[in-house]
Formats: sequence, C-alpha cells, structure tokens
Amino acid sequence: MSMSQEQIYKDAGFGAPVLRGRRPAIVVVDFSYGFTDRRYPTASDAAAQMAATRKLTDLARARGYPVIYTTIAYHPGELDRLAWLKKATGMRALVEGSRLVQIDAATGIRPEDVVLVKKGASAFAGTQLAALLTGAGVDTLIVTGATTSGCVRATCVDAVTAGFTVLVPADCCADRAQAPHDANLYDIAQKYGDVTDSADILGWLENLGNCSTCVARAR
Repeated sequence: MSMSQEQIYKDAGFGAPVLRGRRPAIVVVDFSYGFTDRRYPTASDAAAQMAATRKLTDLARARGYPVIYTTIAYHPGELDRLAWLKKATGMRALVEGSRLVQIDAATGIRPEDVVLVKKGASAFAGTQLAALLTGAGVDTLIVTGATTSGCVRATCVDAVTAGFTVLVPADCCADRAQAPHDANLYDIAQKYGDVTDSADILGWLENLGNCSTCVARAR
C-alpha cells in the first residue's frame, strides 16, 4: 500500500514548526503595478492580498518593526544581457522609471519605507536586505507579496539560508494561477518556514507589543 504525500514528508523529517523570535520584520515582495495592475500581462489580481498585507504593515510600523518593500526594475541596457529575461520575456517591461516598477499605492507604502530594487527573484540576491535585517536585530521574517511561486518562494529559501525564521501568511501572497500558488506554499511549509494567515500574524504582533530596540537599530 502506497503512503500518502503527507506521510512521506513526515517520515522524511519535513514540516516541523518553526520557533518564532521576538524581533520580526515584514518584507513585501514585488507588489508593484507590474504585478498588481491587470492591464499589464505580468500582473495578477492581488487586491485582497494587498489589503491583508496592509493590515500587517500598518501594525508592524505602529509596533516599531521594520517594513521593507522590493521591486524589480531593469536598466534598458540590461534587457538583452540577463539570462532570466531570455526565459521570462514578459519581465522586460519592468524598466526603471516606468509605472510598472512603482509600488502599488494600495499597499499603504509610506515615504519612510525602504524600497529595494532587485534584478532577480529573491529579495536577498544583490540587495542590502540581509544587512538591513541584521542591523535592525531581526530574527523572524514575515514574507508577503508576489508571486508565490517565484519571488516569494525564492525569498523564503534565501531567508532561511541566511538564518532567519520564516513566516508566510498565505492570504498575503498572490500568483497568476492557483496550482503553482498552492504547490509552492506546500513546499515552503515543508522545508523553509511556517505557512499561516494574516489573522495569526496580527495576533502574534499584537502580543509582542512594541520593539523600541528595533526602532533604534533601524534608524
């Protein structure tokens, strides 16, 4: 008799719950218009996910925890030279200075929020994200954004590799199709972090209270 998928992963030692820290941060991955405004082919309908994420970021700021946004933006001179753009040709539209690379205002982004520009999938690759998190004393990274199967997953992999506990509220992540969204959340939950929801994260942040240390380090 064949074993279930759940049993196979359990027997292999995957899916253990993570130990949450005391100094979280939120990274909002690529909720830029190129990924949220359906007039662009690269986008998906992320209205509900942005609204759920905004509740988390509003509370995080109020508690003194870092909120960091990312966007993908390319210089025109990079378009014919980067391997990723030969595979994912639709990404060539994400040109520096265009509306597509601006963070969607529906996220509630504020002028004081850091926006990291990246060229690849992971929010860590070629950016100052790890340094910003370490400097703020962060031990737990809440990952939200788009797309679940691309940049969100890549960010989770690099986050746990860099030593951060990873939490992913599923209702704060958007993708172009349900199947890759579900499959990648499953994979993240088995190997890289805990997949939960925004209500759970909100309750956790409320219970943590304020973090004056994080505020001081982030300045």
